[in-house]
Amino acid sequence: MNRIYLDNAATTAVSPEVLEAMLPYFTQVYGNASSIHSTGRDARRAVEAARKQVAAAINAQPNEIYFTAGGSESDNWAIKGVAFAHKDKGNHIITSAIEHHAVLHTCQWLEKHGFEVTYLPVDEFGRVSVEDVEKAITDKTILITIMAANNEIGTLQPVEEIGRLAREKKILFHTDAVQAVGAVEVDVQKMNADLLSMSAHKFHGPKGVGALYIRRGVKIDTYLTGGAQERSKRAGTENLPGIVGMGKAIELATTDLAEKAARMTALRDKLISGILEAIPDVRLNGHPTLRLPNNCNVSVRYIEGEALLLRLDLAGIAGSSGSACTSGSLDPSHVLLAIGLPHEIAHGSLRLSLGNDTTDADVDYVLDTLPGIVKQLRDMSALNVFTSTLGGNCPLMKDSH
Repeated sequence: MNRIYLDNAATTAVSPEVLEAMLPYFTQVYGNASSIHSTGRDARRAVEAARKQVAAAINAQPNEIYFTAGGSESDNWAIKGVAFAHKDKGNHIITSAIEHHAVLHTCQWLEKHGFEVTYLPVDEFGRVSVEDVEKAITDKTILITIMAANNEIGTLQPVEEIGRLAREKKILFHTDAVQAVGAVEVDVQKMNADLLSMSAHKFHGPKGVGALYIRRGVKIDTYLTGGAQERSKRAGTENLPGIVGMGKAIELATTDLAEKAARMTALRDKLISGILEAIPDVRLNGHPTLRLPNNCNVSVRYIEGEALLLRLDLAGIAGSSGSACTSGSLDPSHVLLAIGLPHEIAHGSLRLSLGNDTTDADVDYVLDTLPGIVKQLRDMSALNVFTSTLGGNCPLMKDSH
């Protein structure tokens, strides 16, 4: 059976070009980048070359890029580092209710340490209001952190406008761009971003490596102590192969980006429209147009998302019910609840996220397969039988929209 991988929002395959670039740094140029001998200097040159590649991809300067172990670490460093470095100025942080847990849990942790956090609501499409951001600002606000694109429903946020507002108010602005980098244009100058998080495995790079952009001059606490790596901000021997892989991956991902995004958007729209036309009682989650080119997230009424995923897997299709970081939880997605879905509908969510290798034939197979699976599961659903008996008047099935 040919398998179709549509969970690229969770992670992507390392591209062959990236793997080829990484291999010498496991066995040939394996020196410690802090060593002064020639092998170490070769390693240092590779790290700095990758730093330039990452900087160029987001319109930053190389000395503003700090390598990390991934997006979650970058988020933690940005938020905690700014909070404690600026606590003499204030203790208030603004974020949104649909952030990745790397942001939400970090903010909740800070609340236990004397900081105040405002969690902004979103509209039915998952968009943050710039006006709400402005209203939430106080004389104690030191940081605004709003994601560039949501990892579950794909909605793009008005980060340029929020960044402009933050700059006018002299408040630092951080954006979690983990899902956005390599999918849409990410320009830290246009965004007025002071800090930006990214992760290599979201754009066909290796796992376990990411980066944090910190605008030159931004005051931020050191994340790890114990060494002078990353300009004494993050101690620890550099992940040389991973860093090289990230540099190559981001260079490839951002080359001809508009053309790639257009192809992906066409496939996405074909998938979404096909699902909505073929299956009754399905709703699209997220903004219909202001969304990531590769994201399709729908709620299928009267069935559980986990059962749907298992049936799809048996049919050779890999998908997701939401964030991979919460896949072990039985709780419905906090993102879907935030956009107004009741629990029982949020539980029936399906996220299909396309990748570089996704083809028209793959989409056709999903559209041929999914309706039959949904019908089978609905026929087996006790809840569907119950609501049918009541003539569709079950209050549990009333959509809040």
